[in-house]
Amino acid sequence: MSVEISMAPEPNASILTDLSTSSCDYLTAIWKAGEWAAAKVTTSTVADQLGVAPSTASAGLRRLAERGLVIHERYGSVQLTALGTTVALAVIRRQRLFETFLVRELGYGWHEVHDDAVALAHAASDRAVDHIDARLGHPTRDPHGDPIPDAHGVLPPLELTRLAECSVGDVGVIARIDDSDPDMLEYFDQVDLNLDAVVTVGVMRPFAGTMSISTLEGSTDIVLGDVAARSIWITRRDHP
Repeated sequence: MSVEISMAPEPNASILTDLSTSSCDYLTAIWKAGEWAAAKVTTSTVADQLGVAPSTASAGLRRLAERGLVIHERYGSVQLTALGTTVALAVIRRQRLFETFLVRELGYGWHEVHDDAVALAHAASDRAVDHIDARLGHPTRDPHGDPIPDAHGVLPPLELTRLAECSVGDVGVIARIDDSDPDMLEYFDQVDLNLDAVVTVGVMRPFAGTMSISTLEGSTDIVLGDVAARSIWITRRDHP
C-alpha cells in the first residue's frame, strides 16, 4: 500500500488550543481509519476505534461538523474537511513525535507510549514540539513505523505490503507494525520482530490461518496467525 504525500495549509494554533483532547481523538481516529485502508469511514468505525457508543460518536461528530472540521452524513460516511485534515495531521505529528521521544529518550516500551503521547501532544506548545523534533533529528517515522508529518503536514511517501499478502519465498524489511494491540506489540518484541528486521516468508497454511517466517538473526521459524500477519507491513526486497 502507498501513502500519498499530503499537503495542507498551516494549522491555526488557536484551533488546536481550543479543541478538547476528545475532539482531537475524533479527528485522528477518522484520519487513521483511512490511512492504511480504503474502506469507508462511518460513525460505527469511529465509535469502535474510540471505544464509545455509536450515539456518543454521532454527537461528537456533529459538534465537529458544526465547526467545519468534518462532513458527517447521517447514516453515511464521515470525512474530514480540508481544515479537519490539517488539524488531524498536526495532532498526529505531535503524537508520533512524542511516541518517538518517549521510546528513544525515556526508555518506554513501544507498547506503553500511546496514552502518554496523546496527553503530551495536547498539552505541549508548538515551541516544545519543534524542539523535540530537532532533538530527535527530524524523524520521519515513529517507533511503530507510522510516518510522521512534517511541520507543513507533508507525509513521506511509502510503498508497503502487508505480510499477510505475501507469498512463500518473499523477502522484505519490516517497515510498520500496527500499534493498536499492546499485547501483540509485546509479543513481537519477545520474538524480535521489530522495525528493520529482514524476514522471509516460509510455509503458509491458509486452512489454519497461519504462516511461518524467518529472520536473519533467528534460528527457528516464527509462526504467526492471520491477525498478527496482517499487523505487519514490509518493504519488499529481492534478497535477504
